[in-house]
Amino acid sequence: MFMFSFLLGLLLAVVAVVFWTLLRTYQHVPARELKRRARKGDEVAALLYRAVAYGMGLRVLLGGAFLLFGALSLAAFAGAMGLWPALVALGALLALGWIMLVPGDQVTGASLWLAKRAAPGIAWLLERLHAPLDVGVRFVRKFRHVHIHTGLYERSDLVELLERQKGQPDSRISRSEIELLEHAMTFGDKLVSDALVPQRVVKMVGAGESIGPVLMDELSKSGHSRFPVYEGKHSNVVGILYLHDLVGLKKSGSVADVMSRKLTYVHEDFTLYQALQAFLKTKRHLFLVVNSFEELVGIITIEDVLEQIIGQPIMDEFDKYDDMRAVAAATAQKDHEEHQKDRSEPVVEPEESPESTPEGKEVVE
Repeated sequence: MFMFSFLLGLLLAVVAVVFWTLLRTYQHVPARELKRRARKGDEVAALLYRAVAYGMGLRVLLGGAFLLFGALSLAAFAGAMGLWPALVALGALLALGWIMLVPGDQVTGASLWLAKRAAPGIAWLLERLHAPLDVGVRFVRKFRHVHIHTGLYERSDLVELLERQKGQPDSRISRSEIELLEHAMTFGDKLVSDALVPQRVVKMVGAGESIGPVLMDELSKSGHSRFPVYEGKHSNVVGILYLHDLVGLKKSGSVADVMSRKLTYVHEDFTLYQALQAFLKTKRHLFLVVNSFEELVGIITIEDVLEQIIGQPIMDEFDKYDDMRAVAAATAQKDHEEHQKDRSEPVVEPEESPESTPEGKEVVE
């Protein structure tokens, strides 16, 4: 009788450890990821998803089975050797099973093998015990409120999480996408003064200048599309000249006749997030930037803000490369490589490139 009770208790303890192992293993595999892999033809993921998809119902089933078989094992051991020795024996067996089989921070090969083999049977049970398990699920959710914090308290925590994602071997998020998210998360910490175009390098136009081919050619070659208009001295800005307003202009006249007199100002201590909100609210693309003494210190465009968000320059048809000779050399190299592949085509040497654009940050539409 002693031996029978002892062996029965040992068997029930093993079954309890198996259910606890399954519970821990299924908790380690997110249902969403399993679903993605199953759709791509992963048979293992498809098996596991059949059980994991039941969520809390699965945990109630496995947790209840663990408690049931653990209690039966304790009763069998107690019948063979008494309560206290039974508690010691059961505790030792559970500890041994935990060390050898139950996964800790990561799923073990043995626990994954067991989860795959048990998934069809567990799914079959869940399908048939769905109604009574729902009662248990409601009971657990009602009397056992569990709130597991994500660990993300501040924006910097999320940025750190994105940094860790870069080094994750199985990450399916490209590095460029992660960097875009990081820039979007941190651009609001920067100030307008960090992204503005300083006044000393801003291409400006005098209000009294005559509109003609010379001015049009000069403005086109500058690589800019909007120009602050000053009267008297450069700090006295009276309007904004848009290059597209000059295209197809029939009549001659001065810049003052064509410029827009609507000016919008922003303080250099504003954050880029505040500046972006101002751009969206006013529907304007260029702000004049002033300091605390109401002095003009530069300009900022919506493109300057967007560049801080995406982490790279925004270019349009007016942009010029900083070093046109480098562009010509790269073009010559490409032509040479194409010539090596096709001997019938002559080598096309690029012409002498024009001088590089004037110093200063681009302001583009």
